[in-house]
Amino acid sequence: MQELIPLNKLLLSASNVRKTQNAAKDEQLSHDIEARGLLQNLVVTKSKKRGHYDVICGGRRLRAMTLIVARGAWRADQEVACKLLVANEAETTETSLAENFQRDEMTPAEEVQAFQHFIGVDGDTAAVAKRFGVERRFVEGRLRLAALAEPIFEQFAAGKMSIELAKAYASTDQHEVQTRVFERMHRSYGGDSPDAVRRLIADGSTRGNDSLALLVGEDAYTAAGGRIERDLFSETADDRWLDREIIEGLVNTKLQAEAERLLAETGLGAIWPVAGSAVWNVRQEMKLKSVALPPAPLSEEAQARIEAIQGRLGAICDEIEALDEESPEAAELDAEYDRLQEEMEDLSTSRMELPDEWKSEVGKFLLVTATGEMVLDSDYYSEKLLRMERDEEGNVSGGTFELPRGSGENKPSLPEATGPGGKAYSARLFDELALQRRNILAANLLNDPALALDYAIFAMAEGIARTGLSNTGTTIRAPHPQDAILSSNLPTGMAEEIMAGAFDALDKTWCDGANEVDRFMAFRELDDDTKAAWIAYTMARSLEAKKGYAAGYNPIHAQLGTLLNVEPAAMWRPTAANYFDRVSKGTILSLLQEIGGVDLSNRYASSKKTEIAVSCEKMFAGDVIVEDEIKQRALAWVPPAMRFELDADFSGDLDGQDDKGCDPDGLEDENYDDLDIDDVGDDRDERSGDLDPDINDNLTEQNSPEDAESYASA
Repeated sequence: MQELIPLNKLLLSASNVRKTQNAAKDEQLSHDIEARGLLQNLVVTKSKKRGHYDVICGGRRLRAMTLIVARGAWRADQEVACKLLVANEAETTETSLAENFQRDEMTPAEEVQAFQHFIGVDGDTAAVAKRFGVERRFVEGRLRLAALAEPIFEQFAAGKMSIELAKAYASTDQHEVQTRVFERMHRSYGGDSPDAVRRLIADGSTRGNDSLALLVGEDAYTAAGGRIERDLFSETADDRWLDREIIEGLVNTKLQAEAERLLAETGLGAIWPVAGSAVWNVRQEMKLKSVALPPAPLSEEAQARIEAIQGRLGAICDEIEALDEESPEAAELDAEYDRLQEEMEDLSTSRMELPDEWKSEVGKFLLVTATGEMVLDSDYYSEKLLRMERDEEGNVSGGTFELPRGSGENKPSLPEATGPGGKAYSARLFDELALQRRNILAANLLNDPALALDYAIFAMAEGIARTGLSNTGTTIRAPHPQDAILSSNLPTGMAEEIMAGAFDALDKTWCDGANEVDRFMAFRELDDDTKAAWIAYTMARSLEAKKGYAAGYNPIHAQLGTLLNVEPAAMWRPTAANYFDRVSKGTILSLLQEIGGVDLSNRYASSKKTEIAVSCEKMFAGDVIVEDEIKQRALAWVPPAMRFELDADFSGDLDGQDDKGCDPDGLEDENYDDLDIDDVGDDRDERSGDLDPDINDNLTEQNSPEDAESYASA
């Protein structure tokens, strides 16, 4: 029975099976109902509270309409169309479950096509977004998806492409770019991924949150004719600015204007604008020297205050001697002494100050921060070597100027192996001095963890980025693991392509330095994200496949895989070459039974192993028409040896072999009991041709008694 019931008489029933709430979606639904009215009746029963009704179907709609009332758009007694159900508690719960359980959502492709049709009729994107309770960017994103290049949308509409991957392709509206990336990625080993697609599409553009883009500002950039391609499915910061030349021109104009203003304001000899935050390479090119400022002399006021404090400290000591050390008066004097002592130390601390006579000879860099702000570097630089001089009273000030006398100036000198007078130290003494010098450096390095981290990353990156001999002065290294099998003998897969691409993308500009010191200082100028990329690649490259040559895996790798939510099936699929040809026919049939039952296994039981391997390669890649459940299990399957599972088997000692250990020569031994002799012969004929008649003699020679004794002794 249909009834119109005032909204303020409706209550949410405890029998409503939907318990979770989403405030954002409720808000979105409220705008839709406000624009179009209630499209689907609520289902209610009479409440125990007189004059009220319990809503068993339509809890979200009820909350949404309550929000409309809260906004003042509806009256509290707005009449709502309801279907009145007369039923007991069990029947009401079943009705609520049926309504929610039997609901079938539109596919993403149907949704975007519907938006495209609706906008084609209405034409007002902003109005449509308001009526549906979503941002205009959401509607524009759906239209972008509907306008994907034809081969991509066909995959999307057929359910062969996730909406996240479709969004990645739709991050550009240029069909030729979409198609080029699709052709490249679709045929790549292991398929494509949203992140990889976005990286290829964004190649050569500037992100909206780049420091230079933030400095210029979108309004100035577009006013100068700059083009922006919106990524409608992520943050505004992921929009791509396509015209790099316009960005650089606007940046140079702003930096130059600010540099001229600061030059007049500071009275310095130069302000050097840099479109970034790294100055090491610029310093090298301009041959600039870092300037060490002399300490400023104490003012007369500071000197007088220090003398007064010293007098008071002496008086406090005299007063305390006449008091009981445990008395409150003594405690107050102790506290006063500490305060005055701290004040005197602060006044006595030398402040570095730029002498007036140096101003015309020094300059500062004008930098662009990560947030797009222009700031002056805190350090001073000069083309000359500036000396500090001390007068007869001990005051330090800027003195005469000296030009560099050679390229070796301003670089740390190596410790001399000779003592005063030019006599060489003994080797033992020089070694002892070197060790003590090293220990002093180590003790001081403890106080600067950031510098220590830079040094550690540099030491590891140096060994990777440079092939020549390099001595970084530390034992920290990240050598390539000694794998049991050469990487060149492995099939190249998606993971290997990602690692190679990551190395190519690393910033290697610091490698151009002439020596370790220059390269280290250039490395320190890199931003944190660039250093983080180096440490991530270095650690990734250093991973060992197994614990030495033992069979067991390192449990830390399993834990890492768990923390990273690694899905091996997304990057590796079994093929004839990398798996099925390497195991027995019986193992393959057991696997087919595991994913598809006895019927699937029997379907291939009479086939030859080579035929099964080829068929399985296609099946486990999703290229064979089979039942959907079997297809999903096949696409998700990887061998146990490829999984990242930390369980009881990994908690024990993995350094030795046990009854679960793998055969070090392969995944497993061929189980010839599962094969008939015809299959073995066919495999031999198809893969290797006739066997070498001398092979048995060779095997006999290799397993002679003398060899056995030598193996045993080894």
